[in-house]
Amino acid sequence: MREEEFYLALKACGIDFATGIPCTVQKRILEFFLADAGMWYVQAAREEEAIGIATGAYLAGKKPIVLMQNSGLAGCINAIASLCIPYRIPLLLLVAWRGYPKDTSEPPYHHVMRRCTVPVMEELGVPVHIVQREDPTLALSHSMEELARRRIPAVILLRRGIFE
Repeated sequence: MREEEFYLALKACGIDFATGIPCTVQKRILEFFLADAGMWYVQAAREEEAIGIATGAYLAGKKPIVLMQNSGLAGCINAIASLCIPYRIPLLLLVAWRGYPKDTSEPPYHHVMRRCTVPVMEELGVPVHIVQREDPTLALSHSMEELARRRIPAVILLRRGIFE
């Protein structure tokens, strides 16, 4: 599967609004958001701001996605815990999983966040699904089910090179 197919799968799930601070892992997916005249994309200055923008879009009837890397996700913990979870804001968070265990090209500081990303989200009760090369849309379908059922954010972890 290529990034374009994954993007089309996002649209097929109803995603119609995007915001965030994407990184190079999400570069091609971002290009599809930007090129699509039927898609709203609002660039945020910080990841916490993206959570606020996406929350506003959700309350206005949109189905948003937030693009960020796992270090940015760490900076959003309070916004997720104090806004999204108690007020049942189901945001899809497409998170670049920097420091993926088998990626030796990543600098050491990404490996620290890699180790704590999943446990921290699990402690918050936020579901995490990892995109797998064999079926990249499986993580998306599981996340969309969680959003609909639990009405809280769901994280999709996307590692470098998954679409190659």
